[in-house]
Amino acid sequence: MTVGWWVALHAIVMLGLVALLYRMQRKHVSFTKRVFAGLGLGIVYGAVLQSLHGPNSAIVEQAADWFEIVGVGYVRLLQMVIMPLIIVSIISAIIHVKAKAGVGKMSASIIGILIGTTAVAAVVGIVTALVFQLSSFEIEAGKEEIERGNYLDSKLGEVSEMTLPQQIIEFIPANPFLDMTGERRTSTIAVVIFAAFVGVAALGVMRKKPDTGAAFMTIIDALHAVVMRMVTLVLRLTPYGVLTLMAVVVATTAPSEIWKLGKFVIASYVAIVIMFCLHLLLMALSGISPIRYVTGALPALVFAFTSRTSAGSIPINVEMQVNRLGVPESFANFSASFGASMGQNGCAGIYPAMLAVMIAPSAGIDPYNLGFLLQLVAVVAISSFGVAGVGGGATFAALIVLSSMNLPVALAGLLISVEPLIDMGRTALNVNGSMTAGVLSSRWLGQWNRKRFNEERQPHREDI
Repeated sequence: MTVGWWVALHAIVMLGLVALLYRMQRKHVSFTKRVFAGLGLGIVYGAVLQSLHGPNSAIVEQAADWFEIVGVGYVRLLQMVIMPLIIVSIISAIIHVKAKAGVGKMSASIIGILIGTTAVAAVVGIVTALVFQLSSFEIEAGKEEIERGNYLDSKLGEVSEMTLPQQIIEFIPANPFLDMTGERRTSTIAVVIFAAFVGVAALGVMRKKPDTGAAFMTIIDALHAVVMRMVTLVLRLTPYGVLTLMAVVVATTAPSEIWKLGKFVIASYVAIVIMFCLHLLLMALSGISPIRYVTGALPALVFAFTSRTSAGSIPINVEMQVNRLGVPESFANFSASFGASMGQNGCAGIYPAMLAVMIAPSAGIDPYNLGFLLQLVAVVAISSFGVAGVGGGATFAALIVLSSMNLPVALAGLLISVEPLIDMGRTALNVNGSMTAGVLSSRWLGQWNRKRFNEERQPHREDI
């Protein structure tokens, strides 16, 4: 059978799997079950593709191109609604926020949790790297690794030439309309700042000119309703996106590459699991059931795992927080938006910390030196501001940390072959960190809806 016929056959099978998920939707199977069905089917079919043709075959490559019409198309639809969602949601959150938990307390609590947990994540990454005795000396550099290293070296200039104050200034939007296009690496946090500025200005107008303020609030409420409807329409495609994205990842990931860097992959996931457990411990200490939390958060975590985009997860992140975890919209919008641009426990916490410990010996630095480790934790926490929650965010975070610690950045290119596999877990941890910030901050400030959190099912949202 020719390549074209094989590709056509696999495309037909994938359409059949999509049809099966659609049938489940028509029979009102719960959203969570459909997402997990898509995940399971994607893993199985991806494994079948790889076993039949191999991860680098022309058949798998061309079939993946067709599958990504659904998978990547879905991610792009989510990315399409991110900026409108952030702008309208932040403004709406500020003008509707309750006086009991003002904007200042809410944002300070959320940012504090995000940055604090990132510092803890750095410690977890350091300890894990030391326990597993990870070292860049153990990894052989092939052609792709060398090319990746050269690329990172070329990108270093964009980071090393900017001082810390200059990097902070980058957060401030000179042209918010440019940032709405996502042009800059700090675009997400810049849009958050712009929207917050508009919201605070609207509060002032509402106090001095109540009629004008009321009219503005009506407009924002209408826009918020429309945007959230757009989000709901896109989220209905989640099971199909998860199916195709997972199939492509499994089909194109070579077991030999994973085996070559198996120790780093295992160490990374050990650190990620430990950090997940610490999130759940914080829940338990705050009187929140970790099991119920995981049940409510799972759809967002599964999507983040398969899509590898923290920013793209904002819509489903907000949806799960509000309708499953009992978080007010204001807290959910702030935590999801901030969490996609700062304090990412996986990409900006664990990953750069582990890399620094691995690479330190090549620069003649003792990775067990307490001064080095304390400096590393501080640099990781500070540099986690403004890390974009999109593909490449972890690489940028690593560049900042490694250059700040005077470590060679090119050695980070040695991990290129397992980057996608590790990035899945990192992204899920990023999103879990932002959801944890939303739940904990609303709980601590007395705004958490325990009744909604404990509900077994929300029919109006479960059938997304």
